[in-house]
Amino acid sequence: MDDVVGFVASIIKRDYAPDYHLIPPHGRWQHFEVGGSKRIDRLLAAFPPSIDDFEKTRRLLDLFVVSVLLDAGAGTAWTYKEEASHDIYRRSEGLAVASLEMFNRGRFSGDIINPWRVDAEGLSLITADILGEDMQVSEDNPLAGLEGRTELLKNLGKALGAKPEYFGKDARPGNILDYLLKHPTTLGAGTPNPTVLVPTLWAALMHGFAPIWPAGRTTLPGDSTQLGDAWPTQLLPQSPPHAKIVPFHKLTQWMAYSLIPPMTRLAGIRFAGMHLFTGLPEYRNGGLFVDLGLLTLKKEVEARGLATYHATVTSDKKIEVVPMYAPGDEVIVEWRACTVALLDLVAEGVNKKLGLRADNALSLAQVLEAGTWKSGRELAEIQRPNTKGPPIGLLSDGTVF
Repeated sequence: MDDVVGFVASIIKRDYAPDYHLIPPHGRWQHFEVGGSKRIDRLLAAFPPSIDDFEKTRRLLDLFVVSVLLDAGAGTAWTYKEEASHDIYRRSEGLAVASLEMFNRGRFSGDIINPWRVDAEGLSLITADILGEDMQVSEDNPLAGLEGRTELLKNLGKALGAKPEYFGKDARPGNILDYLLKHPTTLGAGTPNPTVLVPTLWAALMHGFAPIWPAGRTTLPGDSTQLGDAWPTQLLPQSPPHAKIVPFHKLTQWMAYSLIPPMTRLAGIRFAGMHLFTGLPEYRNGGLFVDLGLLTLKKEVEARGLATYHATVTSDKKIEVVPMYAPGDEVIVEWRACTVALLDLVAEGVNKKLGLRADNALSLAQVLEAGTWKSGRELAEIQRPNTKGPPIGLLSDGTVF
């Protein structure tokens, strides 16, 4: 653990010392600014002067919701060329830029007058062919989980229409702003800086977006509700039925982390209870612990994963071979659960290592942003320079990681 804490602290110190207070919380906003380009600022400037800060916030929430849902792992081969700059981006940043360009073109809008929105009507028109074209997918530029991403967007459209209490009559993700401001638990409603409780936001995201998750996920006996990113494991007690389920909800937590900054910066909302969020159990954070040797695969489990890799990857150019598993595999559930627990310990250790205490201490969200996620990516680039992928491969359907 000392090696992990030391490495993460060194990355944060390299990039931010001594101005640690400038570290933003983990969120999608930073991905839109890849290459040092203030794309969100330009987007806000493009809106008509008549648009107030609350509608600007709704529009950013619209964008951020679809962008987060498209942000599952893109795979090692996919790239995206930005239309304006012709710069090429990969992975999360590439997906962010691609989703922003789709948003600017009105791809998610059913309103012919206003392209800058996401609504049920616009999402109902999305097909895999359309998404593939917009994402520049080809035989030579494959995007992992294209069908799964398409289904997720179409399911989002259905959820928006079915949940007007959260998303309003015009079925937009951004209308969750109004739901939160009117909620009875919100403090100081109508003032310039109301306070929304994190459990209120979380409940809205969990219930509002519950219908989007694909069939075949974990359910409880006698209940057909898909639990989303929550998986059973043999390592926990098997009774009662819910005891064996480990709830990760990575995309929903990533969405919550990402939706808070627009509401804070534009609508002046404060959020109480940020400590309730966990670290994100995804392959950059998890890969950090594997690449630095804190977590290792058992030999028989590794052999099984390598067999899956060779059965799945049919290319003649097999480089940087890694064991591969499905998201619901026992080893992946265990890896992700360990990641969540270890991230808390890393955050504590990093603050101690950097001498940051009390009000100056970095939040978990800041450690994720400037430390663990970036450390995991940089280690992957060193260990596997061709693919830059994680040390454990995932059979992604585009809806989990």
